[in-house]
Amino acid sequence: MDTKHVDWRSMRDESAPTAEPEARRSGDERDEDEAESSEAAVEDRTDLVYDEQHGEWVDPETGEILREDEIDRGPEWRAFDAAERDQKSRVGSPTTNMMHDKGLSTNIGWQNKDAYGNSLSSGQRQKMQRLRTWNERFRTRDSKERNLKQALGEVERMGSALGLPDTVRETASVIYRRALDDDLLPGRSIEGVATAAIYAAARQAGVPRSLDEVRRVSRVDKMELTRTYRYVSRELGLDMKPADPAQYLPRFVSELDVTDDVERRARSLLDNAKRQGIHSGKSPVGLAAAAIYAGGLLADEELTQSEVSDVTDISEVTIRNRYRELLEATQKSGEMTVGSTA
Repeated sequence: MDTKHVDWRSMRDESAPTAEPEARRSGDERDEDEAESSEAAVEDRTDLVYDEQHGEWVDPETGEILREDEIDRGPEWRAFDAAERDQKSRVGSPTTNMMHDKGLSTNIGWQNKDAYGNSLSSGQRQKMQRLRTWNERFRTRDSKERNLKQALGEVERMGSALGLPDTVRETASVIYRRALDDDLLPGRSIEGVATAAIYAAARQAGVPRSLDEVRRVSRVDKMELTRTYRYVSRELGLDMKPADPAQYLPRFVSELDVTDDVERRARSLLDNAKRQGIHSGKSPVGLAAAAIYAGGLLADEELTQSEVSDVTDISEVTIRNRYRELLEATQKSGEMTVGSTA
């Protein structure tokens, strides 16, 4: 509890005459000026120590409390486990761009049960069905919201099928919203722009997926995907750097279940290829597949071209051509000794 120290000599009888208004006002003004100058001096100091328990700023040399009564912006309740925290919390889920209304609208469940888990009567079920219908109509009141709802559903579906994290799906949702606001959709399908958004978001986040992988989970063909992606990235000014073949290595190595030595050697091959400019103009997925196969040869791992081809969706002919180029470049640089590569 805050306490205030008052000098007994300053106490006066209420009936005693008070000071002149002008003198009292000037004294208050002097106190305000002194407080402001003291506050400014505290703000200019960078060596103060903050006591989180008491909300005080302390001078480390003298121990003097220079500022106190900080505002506690946390909750007024305490929780000791996750269940108690969820029970006492009074906020909803955070807003998200992955929903057309950013998650701010209501949603009526389809369980047809009340709060106690009891089944609803026939009349109540019909009433809830009418409420669901009107709720859905109000959530998508115009064509733009209906378009957005369908597209973001596609983004969520493809992101889940490709194993992309929520951050990538959120970025893809933002890209699609920008394309919709900039009126880039006329003449193009909703699925095509949504697929281009998820492909661009994956590349921006450093977890790229190949065009063939994205096409398999999409409802558009590869030609439409590439054409739409180039158009959207150009019109929105997306900063898209060329995909690094090394970004594909962890996922492919994990799916092939090979040792870490294979990944280390494959990464070394790709680094050497980039230094010599061999990777220019070649598919990054093809180079990653060839590097994994060559790394398996160097590490004496039982890894066939057919296995690598099945996981990476790259033809065996491409793997043979690329891995020979990688090994030849390594031999020229003299970084490692390669035996028979046949």
